[in-house]
Amino acid sequence: MERHYAAARRRPAREYQRITALTVAAQGREQAHQGHVEQACATWGRALDYLDGVRSARAIEAVAGMRNTLRPLLRRGARTAAELDERAREWEATHA
Repeated sequence: MERHYAAARRRPAREYQRITALTVAAQGREQAHQGHVEQACATWGRALDYLDGVRSARAIEAVAGMRNTLRPLLRRGARTAAELDERAREWEATHA
């Protein structure tokens, strides 16, 4: 699955910004489910970069899913997760 996400990221981001962002967000979700939390947070950070200026229901769902996945990590005090959650919260505030 990682290979498919990597191939999708090779698309020119500007032309396919929304789909690239959603693909990268899905990759982060898979990484988190595999237990690769630091890698997932970095990947989700890139997804938020791509989502800058994107307005779509799927983007809102992706960010909400990201934040839901981060909740257990936040309870454990994971700094990287807290920083990412703050970025995602700010994105939601401006895009919802």
